[in-house]
Amino acid sequence: MGSQTQRATSVSPNSAFGVGSNSSAGKPTIRSAAAAMATRSLFSNLRRFYTPNHLSIDRRIGVPRSLSSTVLESDAIEDSIKEDDLKSRIFRLRLPKRSATTALQNWVAEGNRVTISELRDIGKELRKRQRYKHALEISEWMVSHEEFELLESDYAVRIDLMTKVFGIDAAERYFQGLPPMSRGSEVFTALLHSYAAVKLIERAENLFERIKESNVTFNALTYNEMMTLYISVGQLEKVPSVIEELKRRNVSPDLFTYNLWISACAGVLDIDSVRKILEEMKHDSNSKDGWVTYRHLADIYITLGNLANPAHNSLVEADKNITQRELITYDFLIILFTGLGNKERIDQAWKSLKLSSQKLTSRSYICILSSYLILGKVNEAGEILDEWIKLSNSDFDARTCHRLLNAFGVLGLKEKAGLLQTLMSQRNFSSAELVVTED
Repeated sequence: MGSQTQRATSVSPNSAFGVGSNSSAGKPTIRSAAAAMATRSLFSNLRRFYTPNHLSIDRRIGVPRSLSSTVLESDAIEDSIKEDDLKSRIFRLRLPKRSATTALQNWVAEGNRVTISELRDIGKELRKRQRYKHALEISEWMVSHEEFELLESDYAVRIDLMTKVFGIDAAERYFQGLPPMSRGSEVFTALLHSYAAVKLIERAENLFERIKESNVTFNALTYNEMMTLYISVGQLEKVPSVIEELKRRNVSPDLFTYNLWISACAGVLDIDSVRKILEEMKHDSNSKDGWVTYRHLADIYITLGNLANPAHNSLVEADKNITQRELITYDFLIILFTGLGNKERIDQAWKSLKLSSQKLTSRSYICILSSYLILGKVNEAGEILDEWIKLSNSDFDARTCHRLLNAFGVLGLKEKAGLLQTLMSQRNFSSAELVVTED
């Protein structure tokens, strides 16, 4: 897409809208307030775990940031930038009310050259540090200078930034103002992502209908966005229709796609469908080593978690804002990130679960314990086991670990079974409880 492409005009800051905040009543303790916050956000903020790399969602999803927001990065980081280059000048601006545009103009007026790759790198770093107003000004400079050849991803990033700075309506107007040739799959997906971030279901569904009717080629990310929205608002029954459309368009699912699909089925205890999906994954030509790990853990989870038998689903809802399907969804997130080898995300998902007021039963402990063992994180697995054993409200039973040992054996994961055996032996479980059987 060259510089000759018609470029839509930018949206004025005057078109932005504000979102008010309600102050909470009462003065809860720090611990209870943290637990309540985690409980409320556990499922509603599920989307942040599925954020594509180029659309880094603010953790306060959907709330446009004020242009006078406080500086997010530390002074130590800012003060460490001493060089007099363009990036240094922009990062020294600190306060959002100061203009990155002015810094760019001064840089060019001094006879310096600016490349589009340099601007992209600066914009990316600004987004990582949540300096969205300055990043948007960088994007504006790129759009307004005809000598720059923009990519579709530049427009997609701009839509995400406009959502964060000015709000979803401004982003929508910008999208509508783009010429048709500039509205490709990344741009459509960026707007869908913005709708989903603030849970505008009707707008997202209308856009998805346009996507279905278009001749644009999309990848799995677009469909993952729609499924993540449905799961985050509890409309699990709509997920299969997204999968049907994905298959109709011959789009190859990725591991995130399968995880969302499986989570939706597991959330309504449709375990037969879960097993069919796992079998489909097994024969998918795109299968990778991480997919094998995922299938192993998912098989262990549904086999040992009693998901197929509602009579054994003894999840106690200490807080009615958290339901069984939400916990199952987070368990499958842990399984997903184990398949991806992403321990940091595993830790984050587990922390979210623990901060809630929900009682965690053997199902979630089996999930996190087996995940750490699969990744060879023996110390972390030992800590989980100790925590599980010591919790006064825990339903820990040595027989559960015995079944986990057997499950590892059946899957041929003898090394992982050995790790668990060692951990159990160190905690004085009898040898009779540690026998591994094979299929």
